[in-house]
Amino acid sequence: MSSVAVLTQESFIEHRSGLLPEQSEEEEELPTYKDAFPPLPEKAATPEGTQETSNAWTSKIRPLKSSIITQVFHVPLEERKYKDINQFGEGEQAKVCVDIMHKTGAHLELSLAKDQGLSIMVSGKLDAVMKARKEIVSRLQTQASATVAIPKEHHRFVIGKNGEKLQELELKTATKIQIPRPDDSSNQIKISGTKEGLEKAKHEILLISAEQDKRAVERVNIDKVYHPFITGAYNKIVGEMMQETGARINVPPPSVNKNEIVITGEKEQVALAVALIKKIHEEKKKSTTTIAVEVKKSQHKYVVGPKGNTLQEILDRTGVSVEIPPSDNSSETVILRGEPDRLGQALTEVYAKANSYTVSSVSAPSWLHRFIIGKKGQNLAKITQQMPKVHIEFTEGEDKITLEGPTKDVQVVQSQIEAIVTDLVSRMDYAEITVDPKFHRHLIGKGGVNINRIKELHKVTVRIPPDNEKSNLIRIEGDPQGVQEAKKELLELASRMENERTKDLIIEHRLHRTIIGQKGEKIKEVRDKFPEVIINFPDPAQKSDIVQLRGPRNEVEKCSKFMQKMVAEMVENSQTLSVPIFKQFHRNIIGKGGANIKKIREETNTKIDLPAENSNSEMIVITGKKANCEAARNRILAIQKELANITEMDVSIPSKLHNSLIGSKGRLVRSIMEECGGVHIHFPSEGSGIDKVTIRGPVEEVEKAKQQLLALAEEKQIKSFTAELHAKPEYHKFLIGKGGGNIRKVRDSTGARIIFPTSEDKDQELITVVGTEEAVRTAQKELEELIKSLDNIVEDTMNVDTKHHRYFVARRGQVLRDLADEYGGVMVSFPRTASQSDKITLKGAKECVEAAKKRMQEIVEDLEAQVTVDCVISQKFHRSIMGPKGSRIQQITRDHNVQIKFPEREDPQAPVQENGEANGEVKEPVDPNAPKKCDVILISGRKERCEAALEALKALVPVTIEVEVPFELHRYIIGQKGSGIRKMMDEFEVNIQVPPPDQQSDKIAITGLASHLDRAKEGLFERVKELQAEQAERALKSFKLTITVDPKHHPKIIGRKGAIITTIRTEHDVNIQFPEKNDENQDQITITGYEQNAIAAREAIQAIVDELEEMITETITLDSRVHARIIGARGKGIRKIMDEFKIDLRFPQSGAADPNLVTVVGRPEHVDEAIDHLLNLEEEYLSDVVENEAKMAYMRPPGGSVAAADEQRGHSKGFVVREAPWATGNEKAPDMSSSEDFPSFGAPVQAKASPWGPKRF
Repeated sequence: MSSVAVLTQESFIEHRSGLLPEQSEEEEELPTYKDAFPPLPEKAATPEGTQETSNAWTSKIRPLKSSIITQVFHVPLEERKYKDINQFGEGEQAKVCVDIMHKTGAHLELSLAKDQGLSIMVSGKLDAVMKARKEIVSRLQTQASATVAIPKEHHRFVIGKNGEKLQELELKTATKIQIPRPDDSSNQIKISGTKEGLEKAKHEILLISAEQDKRAVERVNIDKVYHPFITGAYNKIVGEMMQETGARINVPPPSVNKNEIVITGEKEQVALAVALIKKIHEEKKKSTTTIAVEVKKSQHKYVVGPKGNTLQEILDRTGVSVEIPPSDNSSETVILRGEPDRLGQALTEVYAKANSYTVSSVSAPSWLHRFIIGKKGQNLAKITQQMPKVHIEFTEGEDKITLEGPTKDVQVVQSQIEAIVTDLVSRMDYAEITVDPKFHRHLIGKGGVNINRIKELHKVTVRIPPDNEKSNLIRIEGDPQGVQEAKKELLELASRMENERTKDLIIEHRLHRTIIGQKGEKIKEVRDKFPEVIINFPDPAQKSDIVQLRGPRNEVEKCSKFMQKMVAEMVENSQTLSVPIFKQFHRNIIGKGGANIKKIREETNTKIDLPAENSNSEMIVITGKKANCEAARNRILAIQKELANITEMDVSIPSKLHNSLIGSKGRLVRSIMEECGGVHIHFPSEGSGIDKVTIRGPVEEVEKAKQQLLALAEEKQIKSFTAELHAKPEYHKFLIGKGGGNIRKVRDSTGARIIFPTSEDKDQELITVVGTEEAVRTAQKELEELIKSLDNIVEDTMNVDTKHHRYFVARRGQVLRDLADEYGGVMVSFPRTASQSDKITLKGAKECVEAAKKRMQEIVEDLEAQVTVDCVISQKFHRSIMGPKGSRIQQITRDHNVQIKFPEREDPQAPVQENGEANGEVKEPVDPNAPKKCDVILISGRKERCEAALEALKALVPVTIEVEVPFELHRYIIGQKGSGIRKMMDEFEVNIQVPPPDQQSDKIAITGLASHLDRAKEGLFERVKELQAEQAERALKSFKLTITVDPKHHPKIIGRKGAIITTIRTEHDVNIQFPEKNDENQDQITITGYEQNAIAAREAIQAIVDELEEMITETITLDSRVHARIIGARGKGIRKIMDEFKIDLRFPQSGAADPNLVTVVGRPEHVDEAIDHLLNLEEEYLSDVVENEAKMAYMRPPGGSVAAADEQRGHSKGFVVREAPWATGNEKAPDMSSSEDFPSFGAPVQAKASPWGPKRF
């Protein structure tokens, strides 16, 4: 490289001052600034001198074209559809534009020109713009229409393939083009759109028609038999004609029976092609003759060949056409047409082709077919590989094999198959036996074990029909001797099975798993004891209770008794008993370290479950044998009796104060119970009028609670204020309001309690108001205003026969409610049934009362025409027939439009309530043979409807069945406050009667419709199974054992973040409890769960302990400088070493006496390997450390500055250019030693000060 001038600060100043007027030769060779740094291309024209440098940047850049286009459409004022100038940007026009944008994806902008024309700018992709244009024209521009007439045969060219041409025209011209249907004779094409679009569309359609006018279509009728001569072999002749003339010639294929040949193209081309076709036809007509020959129908396909190739081959070689009759024609005549001297050669070829293939058959019994074919077709494959042209066909049920192919090949294959058949017949035999299909699966055996043994032993194949065939025929095939032996054995098995007995045992599904045992151990013992009995359990998914036993009669009976005894023991050991014990005594029952409860469990052989500490339940559940459970209960109750003297006391507090003492949601009484050591305080039900309050608990606490209750009651009485006012009894319901709405409103607004008189009270007009004085005064005032407003109400009476009263009050007074709604809220009061009065009272506005009275008279007149039918059903079924809330009776009355009246009960103290009215008719002596009056249900209505209702009622008579359910499960079936049994009764629409606890009966009665009983029984059994399964599960899962482990091993067993112990718990489904810090037995670990799981978990822990006890501890010295490298990022390196060598590594903490000391813990062999590995790593990493330290010493020179190092290396001349900007202008030359102008990579640069302050990013 030649030497160059260096750009320095001095040379830059000399250039500026003009001290270097002449340039040396070396400088002339320097590149110019523009050569070295060509400028970026600009839009403006550049000087000629820089044109080439500009191309240096732009020569390789390809121009990019935007996919978004913009078009502007103009709609003149006279063609605008929406011309309301005042609403521009609003109304329908704006909505249409928004809709077009959504539909097409194009962007529209509207503007008004000075002439009030509409300019629309559409932006988007080309396709979207064209679609938007079409929409704009059709929806924003007024439409015109025009027609254009072109020949009918040109219409299809306007439509184009699949209508594509028509769609393109419509988009291009923004018009709608309607072309008449093919069956329409009209040649008029209708166009609608804008004037401009109409002109464009007409022009395009006429262009298409004009182009088609230049083309011609010619149809020539040529006899079908001469078509092969026109087309030639393999379409050679017709292809040459089309190439020569340029016309398109369409000859119908041989399968289409048409004579017409269609020629299309330019007129001259078509005329030439027609002349050539007619010439060939005339020549062949004169020169050809025919001969007819008989060829077997089955051989026609060989003459035709695949896809007609053989016919084409004969035509090509001889020039003779061979005519074959259609396949659906039975004729065997084949016609050869051609020149006389060629017919002989063609005939020879036809016979040769016909006889080249033959069809033959081989006789072979159908049962041998599969042996001839071989396993997976192996035998047949050998034959077909040698003779691939031969087709071998086996027909099911036929004793023959069909062969088809070349004659010689068929003969060879036939001889081979015949030899195979002869060999098989000589050494194979078959037999068929009849066995009842129900024994087939037993003959097969579990997993096919029985039938496979017979097949292998006797070297035969046995075909047992599948279940869906329902066939009793079993076929045996194979060696004659083996067939006979297998037949004998199968018949013996079938005979033995016929003499066997099958018995079904009903064992609850929940017990199946227990009977089978873990991995089938328990059931294996039973099967070993009764080897001849087959025990089949149902599929767990079916949840069936049926276990099937099959085998010899005596053995089945013995096995059945044994299993029933086993089940009885299991059930007996799962009895449950609940004991309520005060919460404060639970800890005493448990005892120190669980000593008391453990002792009771062991001595009574029961399982005792106490509620959790944070639970509010006081129930202790005992599970085991019934006698053992009772013994455990007595022991627990005795402990409670010793600890505290429990007593029960009754306190008399006026019932009117009960609600105030209970407090909102029971808060007040709960606070007393908590203060007095958890005593139980029981208030009578609201409205009962009973003053007695019961307190139960320890003597001292009961007395304390009594004092508090009495003090609180006295306080409530002193502060309470009472006022009385009188109102007629008939006004009371108006004051209360519908659903108590009026009185509730008064109570809410004032806070006072308003008490109306009951039927037993002497003063029926007295209304009592209770509360604070202010609240009572306010409520009294509001009530007096309401009473005053009632004085304007008119009251009237009418007489209605008592027999019709039931109609008006039935269905909860629906008729009366309808009257009230229709006639302005008029109230109709019927007399009580016992009064036998026919006087009815109506209250309300005068007009409403009159109208209601008139309507009621009409109803009574209609009722007079009705009949009454007696339906005799025992009174005990009446409640069930009524259904929940009378729903069933209501349904019958609605369906049949009748009235149904139930009789009063026999017990006079509990009269039947009929829609709020008591039925108290006087009893009269009746005939003893007649049905009881209490059993007779009266049905009123039209005769035919009454009869239908009678049948419907009788269908509702319930049936009662008894179901055995263990007594200890009754309380769980009833549920909390009866919720469980209510749910079942509602769900299954039955009545379930659970016997009283003192009877301790296992029988539960279910009463209901026959159709509902089975479902209810099944549901009850399902619930029993669930409860028994829960008990059994709890009993199995409460097995507990302990393991002694040195406390020093506990952290290792627990693992990092409890990983190891969590894995053991999860894998074995157990609870593992380590001792607390203050426990006496620090080495005891307790495992609770299923017995097998607990033992397995203990073994897993013992295995860890054994491994830990075999471990040793070694200390080694590792240079502390490599510790960080061995540990790795976030301990990754050390974890890898510990996992790989199965050891534990401990590095010294900071400030340790010896920072190089590392401890290795593990099995001896693993520790040795790990130490070797660590020492190797130390050696490797230490060499790197030493090397790095040496490098660092050289990287930090004494001067410390990069500039000083640069000075020692000397000055570099750098890269120099001529005609730089700083050489000609006033610019300052860049300082190459400045870190600001030329910053180093990665070095921080001091930001320049700005007059506007620091930059903010």
